[in-house]
Amino acid sequence: MTTQAYDWLEPALATIHKAHWHRTVQPLAGKAGPVMQLAGRSLLNFASNDYLGLAGDPRLAAAAIAAIETYGTGSTGSRLLSGSRELHQQLEQAIAQWKGTADAIVFSSGYLANLGTISALVSARDLILSDQYNHSSLINGAKLSGATLQTYRHNDVEDLRQQLSTGRSHYRRALIITDSVFSMDGDLCPLPQLLDLADEFDCMVLVDEAHGTGVLGATGSGAVEHWACRGRPLVQMGTLSKALGSLGGYVTGSARLIDFLRNRAPSWIYTTGLTPADTAAAKAAIAIVQAEPERRQALWHNVQQLQQGLQKLLINYPDGGLKRLLPSDSPILCVEVANAAIVLHLGQQLKQAGCLVSAVRPPTVPVSRLRFTVMATHEPHHMQQLLQTLTQIASSSALGGRVEPD
Repeated sequence: MTTQAYDWLEPALATIHKAHWHRTVQPLAGKAGPVMQLAGRSLLNFASNDYLGLAGDPRLAAAAIAAIETYGTGSTGSRLLSGSRELHQQLEQAIAQWKGTADAIVFSSGYLANLGTISALVSARDLILSDQYNHSSLINGAKLSGATLQTYRHNDVEDLRQQLSTGRSHYRRALIITDSVFSMDGDLCPLPQLLDLADEFDCMVLVDEAHGTGVLGATGSGAVEHWACRGRPLVQMGTLSKALGSLGGYVTGSARLIDFLRNRAPSWIYTTGLTPADTAAAKAAIAIVQAEPERRQALWHNVQQLQQGLQKLLINYPDGGLKRLLPSDSPILCVEVANAAIVLHLGQQLKQAGCLVSAVRPPTVPVSRLRFTVMATHEPHHMQQLLQTLTQIASSSALGGRVEPD
């Protein structure tokens, strides 16, 4: 007996291919770093979120190995049952101290942190206001909560004010959610103004520091520190998997908030605790970030070098298939490209020339772009090689070379 219940998958995949939206994984080999191996070839890695180069740091590896030898490979259960270890509490204390908050709670991923926190804070009687460009985990957490979800224009404080003015009084609670660093553009949210609006309209604010943690602020703790907003009431969420070189997510804030989440966040209550290795590696990373500010200095030097090089290239080759450099105050630099087909072709050309760069297309972003992520461990010759390669591709296209795939 046959069934046709799954026949829709083939035409659905065909539609994805036709729109140039199809994706496949590309397994990289070797230790994480500015140079990686793909299918036996060395590639310059400008597609990683390992901003400080800690994912391959031997001190994180040593901490992870020591934790495995002490606690084993897995936490084996929920933190409320048998899965909590002393390491978890040490990491949470380190995060809270670094962030200048009363307490913190660690989740098994950043995605789970957003899903669990948002659905715990608001429900069907409440309102969520979400930035247009927020990460999927924020949007899906908002949907999961059952609250009314409204989107305001990207970083548009006046649009947010208008929506609060007309709608806030109809709901019990209100929550403003935003990325601190927008991962597909590189720009920052206007956090001080958002917090001012929250005070005026009696709202909570959740800021996702996934791409700000370790990078922004005097001690690298994130955009909250960068904007001098420490001490103001808000919910700070972030990940351990980017600049901190490990895996997991966290929420930090008041003692009441964290106690509430331990009792009400389903993605923490019903999920196995973070592994000992990941927990110890993240704890070691936080110590390194605080002790070695020169890592951030190297990162920002590299960001400035690449930013200037891209701007010069766009001026010299206006018809080279690249449109404009998006504004950025982070290690994420994005160059807009006309459409999905062109950005895929450019990404392939870069890869063939030895540079791994993310070619990002709809529906992930509204407009196709090349996304360059900079690391503290990139060397000057890495930046030069990338810019030379881009220049060759752009000059070829400007002289009449094809930028569309065959």
